[in-house]
Amino acid sequence: MGSEKITEDTTTTAPAKDAPALVKKIGRTTYIVRVHFSKNSKETMSDKIKRMLKNEIRQM
Repeated sequence: MGSEKITEDTTTTAPAKDAPALVKKIGRTTYIVRVHFSKNSKETMSDKIKRMLKNEIRQM
């Protein structure tokens, strides 16, 4: 984590007030993570996680 820099993604189309948020404070930095799900998606959350894990394993 040390020198990693996290920037805010302003490309989302979901209104901030409607998006669930996770707030985590680490040291003097507060991280706000908003979650947005596409209504048009045909992939379940389980499918997405499996796909992400497979991609991660391929990179090893």
